[in-house]
Amino acid sequence: MGAGKTSVGRALSRRLGWRFEDLDDRIVAQEGRSIELIFQDAGETAFRRAEHRALRELMRNLGESAVIVALGGGAFAQAENRALVEEQRATTVFLDAAVEELLERCLEEGKVRPLLGGEGDFRRLYESRRASYLSASLHIATGGKDVETVAEEVRQKLGLGLSL
Repeated sequence: MGAGKTSVGRALSRRLGWRFEDLDDRIVAQEGRSIELIFQDAGETAFRRAEHRALRELMRNLGESAVIVALGGGAFAQAENRALVEEQRATTVFLDAAVEELLERCLEEGKVRPLLGGEGDFRRLYESRRASYLSASLHIATGGKDVETVAEEVRQKLGLGLSL
């Protein structure tokens, strides 16, 4: 949460001229209700099932075009979701920052995040997911950087060209 997955993904897709997909948006469309309501009405387990279905469908329908996908904060921490991504031989990027900065970003956004909790809960959640995140192909430190700077760093580290 707060790492900038969606913002950086959109910026990178504009920079490269690639399609952008946000897994959370797919879940909302598939379920016909907000993520907040899914958590509220059915709980995290139901949300994770919906998340896996949406990711499986997305991975099946990627086609040949280049696409950037923003996964939700917990998606990559689920082994079955990592397996779907790995089957596609997709390059994965972990956008990292200090827990304090991530929490501050979340609070500044004012967006409802069902698992946000207080600082202690946020820190425990981050630490519980960190090992999964570190298995990503690329690790980018985002602390103190703006979205465009991070998108450019991802582009350069992956050796991708600019769209004309």
